[in-house]
Amino acid sequence: MSTVFMHSVVSVDGFIADEDDDVGPLHDWYFNGDTPIAADQRYDHSGTGSGFKVSRASAPYVRSMWESTGTIVMGRRLFDLINGWEGHPPTGDHVVVVSHRPKPEGWHPEASYHFVDDVTAAIGKARELAGGRAVSVNAGSVGGQVFAAGLVDEVAMDVVPVVFGSGKRYFGDVEGRHLLEGPHVVVQGEGVLHLRFKVRRQGPGKPGP
Repeated sequence: MSTVFMHSVVSVDGFIADEDDDVGPLHDWYFNGDTPIAADQRYDHSGTGSGFKVSRASAPYVRSMWESTGTIVMGRRLFDLINGWEGHPPTGDHVVVVSHRPKPEGWHPEASYHFVDDVTAAIGKARELAGGRAVSVNAGSVGGQVFAAGLVDEVAMDVVPVVFGSGKRYFGDVEGRHLLEGPHVVVQGEGVLHLRFKVRRQGPGKPGP
């Protein structure tokens, strides 16, 4: 069965964007290095024409994560903000959008984007599409719901040395205490610390208290 991991770039105080959905300097490290993540960059998300270029320390970690991902799960708010990467996600072959609204009429019919109105059903669809590869869930409100439902296997954070003070939280509105295992991946990049934790379970499919 596909591993489901929750992922985002995050400030040291736990925010993935400010109150206006502005990520500020959080993603600068994706473009400030000298090592391309992939030779075939299907869509230039940098807006600079040079694509993703990270430090030599970050490149193997990011490349491995991207190559292992089959499906991305995201919320409708993020989809609308970035217009679904214009049908070209940075990694994976499929995208599942958690939304009560359908795909916009005529929007990139060639793209494998699927709109599902329930997080449990969304993860089921994402696993089906991934074909054994990993499922990457964008952190934030929807990611927090997936996490709270006990459907996340691992938490992946790219921690950037910036303090936002307020904004959109990595775990959304998750309540209660949830335990993770000690980090099994720790990679020091230039301007970013890559961390990956397994979710501690208590009983089938449930995060530990």
